Amino acid sequence: MAEVAAASDASHIHGTMRRPLLIAVLAAVPVLLLLLFLGTWQVERLGWKNDLIARIAASEAAPAAPLAEPPEMLAKVRVSGRFDHAREGLLGLEVRGPVLGARLVTPLLREGAAPILVDRGWVPLERQHAVARPEGEVTVEGWVHPGDRPNLFSATDDPAGRRFYTFDPPAIGAALGLAEVAPFGLVALGPAGGSLPDPSRTLPRPTNNHLGYAITWYGLALSLLGVLAAFALRRKPA
Repeated sequence: MAEVAAASDASHIHGTMRRPLLIAVLAAVPVLLLLLFLGTWQVERLGWKNDLIARIAASEAAPAAPLAEPPEMLAKVRVSGRFDHAREGLLGLEVRGPVLGARLVTPLLREGAAPILVDRGWVPLERQHAVARPEGEVTVEGWVHPGDRPNLFSATDDPAGRRFYTFDPPAIGAALGLAEVAPFGLVALGPAGGSLPDPSRTLPRPTNNHLGYAITWYGLALSLLGVLAAFALRRKPA
């Protein structure tokens, strides 16, 4: 009888020790699966982002293509028309050295097509600086900007003063008195020449932090496994 009682006590002790481990495993499995899912998702995003950056670099290195309708966003294109300097506006704020400036946005009027808002480049807010305003037919090379939409953190535009803080072509076009405007914009590209406006030099590159995120999520998954292993060893009977 004593042997039976001892065996029963040992079985009860083992069961009591296994129960917390089982609870810990059941609680950890969903978290582990979520961490693995997030890590795998970031790896997939990494591949997509690397491909996007490579396509942007190839577009930047290639000659500008004629503007297609509808255009591919971030594509390097060229388009001809006539600037409507009487309707130009300023976009955002940008400090260069001690000088405060903004981006000069001017409608490009096209024959048989809606005007395009062109971000011609940076100009100082002080008006005594000479700004080039070519007349007649011009050809602009730049990258296609899909446009932005204001959010809760966006500064409020001043349509009457033609000061804008979000590059929203329909909203800017309406404020400039254009009956119709292309739903996208064009950011002019050009070399550094010392003249104003000072155009952009390169196409934008999106941030690419996905590798770091993937390492973080997979690292957390490994850490969780390590914690479970340590917990199981501590619960193991001597």
